[in-house]
Amino acid sequence: MAMKIRLARGGSKKRPHYSIVAADSRMPRDGRFIEKLGTYNPLLAKDSEERVQMNVERVQHWLSLGAEPTDRVARFLEAAGLREKASRANLKKGEPGKAAKARADERAAKVAAAAEAAAAPAEAPAEEAAAE
Repeated sequence: MAMKIRLARGGSKKRPHYSIVAADSRMPRDGRFIEKLGTYNPLLAKDSEERVQMNVERVQHWLSLGAEPTDRVARFLEAAGLREKASRANLKKGEPGKAAKARADERAAKVAAAAEAAAAPAEAPAEEAAAE
């Protein structure tokens, strides 16, 4: 059985509250779970101690049995010092979208055209002076 330590959503619409649970990976997100390990309340301030609460001993127990934490739970475990920090590479984060790339290309073309236009009249008087 593939075990996961993940979040199960609770709360009403636009007021989320999550439980950190150990569950079989085949079960639905808010479905059956084996054990509740803690809570996560994203509405609280980031520096609040009540934002993420975990039963550390039980989390370590499930990790020792081979349970895999999801990405978000893994970040919570890194913050708590239960797991070494993983290197993440979001290579597309700094890359602009299609529309932004198109605008940048148009802007570069306009700048290049303006530079050519500015350079052409400056060369013409120099050529006339050389001809005389």
